[in-house]
Order: sequence, then C-alpha cells, then structure tokens
Amino acid sequence: MTPIRRERRTLIRTSARGLVAITASAAAVAGMFVAGAAAHAAAPLQVTTVAGGLTIPWGAVVAPDGTVLTGERAGRFVAVRPGGQRVNVNADLSKIFEVNEAGLMGLALDPRFSDNRRVYSCQAEYTVPGAFAVPEPLAGAPIPAPQTGQTTRVVSWRVSADWTRMLRERTLLSGIPVNSSGSRAGCGLAVTADSMWVGTGDSGIPSVAQDRKSLGGKVLHIGLDGRPAPGNPDPRSPVYSLGHRNVQGVAVAPGSGRVYGIEQGTSRDDELNLIVAGGNYGYRPDRTPLIYDESVPMTDAVRVPGAIGPVWSSGAPTIATPGLAFLPDSGWGPYSGGLVVTALKGQRLVFLKLSEDGRRVVSKTEALENAHGRLRGAAVAPDGSLVLTTSDGDGSDRILRVRWAG
Repeated sequence: MTPIRRERRTLIRTSARGLVAITASAAAVAGMFVAGAAAHAAAPLQVTTVAGGLTIPWGAVVAPDGTVLTGERAGRFVAVRPGGQRVNVNADLSKIFEVNEAGLMGLALDPRFSDNRRVYSCQAEYTVPGAFAVPEPLAGAPIPAPQTGQTTRVVSWRVSADWTRMLRERTLLSGIPVNSSGSRAGCGLAVTADSMWVGTGDSGIPSVAQDRKSLGGKVLHIGLDGRPAPGNPDPRSPVYSLGHRNVQGVAVAPGSGRVYGIEQGTSRDDELNLIVAGGNYGYRPDRTPLIYDESVPMTDAVRVPGAIGPVWSSGAPTIATPGLAFLPDSGWGPYSGGLVVTALKGQRLVFLKLSEDGRRVVSKTEALENAHGRLRGAAVAPDGSLVLTTSDGDGSDRILRVRWAG
C-alpha cells in the first residue's frame, strides 16, 4: 500500500467517525507522562546511505561482522555486507501473506549468532493458499474483516556463512491473529539470552486486545524453544501483557532488563509503554456493537479499571511509531543510553531520555523531520551507529546509517 493511499484511508476513516472522544480521566493520565520533559536543541546527526532500491524493508538487524539484514514486507531477505556488497538471500518465503500491513515483518538476531547463525522473523503466512484478501481501499473499514486462511508466525532461520541462503528451521510460535484485511498485524521482536518478546496487533477485531485467550493485541514472552517463558502470568500461555492496539516494536533495556513496547495509536496517542507482567494497557475498541470503534482512548481508564498509562505518548495527531531501539551508553550525546523511536507518518526520529526508574521521559528531541521520508525499522550496529529502514515503497526505499556528529 502506498503512503498516499494509507493517509487517504486514514482521513476518510477519521472523518466518518467524527471527533475522537477522549475521556477527561484518560487525557489526564496521558498528560502525566508527557508533561515536564525537557527539550534539547536539534540533534547533530550524520546520515549516510547503506543501500537503496528496496521496497518496504520492515525490520533490520546487524550481525557482529557488520552485515545488515533486512526483510522486504512482500517476502524477500536482503543482506548488505560491510564492504557494501548487496546479497539477495535465497529463502523459502512462498507462503508470505503480504496484504496491507501484513507480510514479512520484525526481525531479531540470536545473541549467540556468531556460533549458531540464527535469525528470527515474525511473518504473516497463508494457511489456505490463495485465500481471499480484502481489497486495499476497504482494508480500513470499521467492520471487522473475516479470517479466510491466514496466521502470523514467529520463525527461526539459519543463515549460511556467505549470506546467500537462509534455511527455515522451525516455527516457534503460531496462531497470532491476522485476517484477510492485513490490518494492525504487529509484529515486533526482541531477543535476550534465553527468551523472546513479541509485540502483536489486534488485527482490527474489537474483542481481541482484551481477550486473554487471543495472542493478538498483546506483548508475548516465550523461550527460545517457543514455549511460554517462566514468569508469565499464566504459565501455560505466552501472553505477558494485554490491551494493546498495534505493537510493532519491542526493546529490552540493557542492564535493567526492562521491556518497552512502541504502539501505533488511532488518530492520537502513539504510545511508549513499560511492559509489566499481567499489565492491561487499556485499549478496548468494542464500545459500539459489531464495530471496531477507534474513537475510544488508547488507554481507557474508565472502561478498563487499572489500565496502565504510557511512559510517553505522541498526543494528536499521531506520527505512526513502528521502530524502537536503545542507544549505546556513549557516543550519542545527551541521549546516550536513551531510546530512539522511528515515525512513518511523522517522518522523523524521536530521541527520549528516561528517568532512573524508567517510568517517565525527562528529555526529548526530534530529528530528521521530513528529511528522509517515512522511517520504520531501527537497529544498533556493533560500532554504535543506528541503522534505519525507510518505508516509501515502489523501489525508493533505503537502509540508512545514522551517527551522532556532535
């Protein structure tokens, strides 16, 4: 889907809904987390192009040798070697369900990659070959689309030493909902030494985010064998938190191990959330029967008692935040050790410095606004630089490398 079509669809959907109704209590909760953050001067960034000629590269990872791996949403892995050589990686992606927001999505590198050459992907796949898909102009309609033979899976791959092949090893997790519209499909990954965090979308179905039996609209926690991780609220379930709309990025803070998810909002309030076991983050778009009601607050403190508010939110309008990464402890000026968030609609980077307890933002800077198009994936390279993917489509997309030049 082209950016223009996506934005046109959003405008149509918003005008049909009318003004977004936000309860006073929810607005007050959100305000507590964004007020008081100091703003720094413009970030002195140096940006270079690693590779071009791509179409919607979604996730990105950087291997210990500096090789950058990305996956185009339509179903292709591309590697760029440290010397700039581009390799179209041979991998069986024949089942990819690439419709609207769904397709080949988040990537993560195994911490022991140097030994096991393992990469993980989150990808939407057909379970029924050629299953019906909702035409793009109708994909954003507030009436839920049917499930016609699709699912989202977390898959492990083994990469050849020369980066020319990726062999699919196994499916670690399946049953993450995606339907024929491909809407709100997630899907972000973060891997630690012994477990994996998976951010998912609610697939545009009103009940999913609050349904504890569904894997949609959640942050999931699994072991690297695919089983529910120790410490999950229900030891038989991968569900770690619920009440999310569309979590496309997950990051684990070095040292503290705190887990954060970046979530795309409706017409307001993209959110950065500190994820806690059993936490409910308050998204509940089922106020109107049979309709996916996006006029509800992202954190509905009235209809979801005890809902957890965000660490940071964009306010209105949204900037569409898919990517999230922790920066190194040095080399990034006042944001060393902080977070960076990418923005699609907002076409910028957002740098955030968190408080010692990780529960609020103490300073914020925006950079690269409208300079490099829609920014999606974010990964930190071994040399401390930031690697980004753009998301403008039609072969115009790039992999960028960003350094703090101050």
